[in-house]
Amino acid sequence: FPKELGLYGLEATLIPVLSFEFVSLESLFEKLSHPESYGGLVFTSPRALEAIKICLKENSKSEAWSKSLKQRWNTKPAYVVGKATASLVEEIGLSPQGEKTGNAEKLAEYICSREKGNSSCLLFPCGALKREVLPTALKEKGIPLESLTVYQTTEHTNLQESLSSYFSQQGIPASIVFFSPSGVKFCLQHIQKLSGDFINHVKFAAIGPTTAEAMEAAGIPVSCTAESPTPQDLAAGIQKALRLQNCVCSK
Repeated sequence: FPKELGLYGLEATLIPVLSFEFVSLESLFEKLSHPESYGGLVFTSPRALEAIKICLKENSKSEAWSKSLKQRWNTKPAYVVGKATASLVEEIGLSPQGEKTGNAEKLAEYICSREKGNSSCLLFPCGALKREVLPTALKEKGIPLESLTVYQTTEHTNLQESLSSYFSQQGIPASIVFFSPSGVKFCLQHIQKLSGDFINHVKFAAIGPTTAEAMEAAGIPVSCTAESPTPQDLAAGIQKALRLQNCVCSK
């Protein structure tokens, strides 16, 4: 993201906001070991793929995956919400579908257009803070979905220090970009404290509509929402809407 923003004449600083703890990995691999029990996979976060990659670091599991499981899962769809998740699906040897949807609502519509109510259950490795939009939409259409929490989201241990350092060295940023509702949750209080009355001068941007909704719910005026969750669209949106010289990004 900083590189893409730089191409648009924007100076960006990326500050990690979230830490992830992976859980239930044995249960995850047990389910991955039985592709015959499922009609396909659903991924709405790169972290779910990271959980699978951690599972596959064990030699015996990696061998089982490469020798038979991968091929058997490849006869079923692997639904994904965006390009970042799609690329990780490809890394484990599967073929992603739906990467252009961009958010959970549109992915749910895509899945509903391709699955039937009497189809086999879809396996959905996800985070503890997942939104209910996709599960609810599939349930309404009678499409069975089995959710498994494989990671938990917490505040990054260095978040407060990183933000304080940025504000003391760079001053109040011209713009702050949020990449997730969790980023808003963990970051906003620190930003408000550091900005004080100058927060009204900061232009806030969102990577997509879900994050924008979380920002609005927290009382943040959204100046820019990327048309699609890509570096190019975010950079173009910021340049067009804000005409900024400096930008601090939280991810």
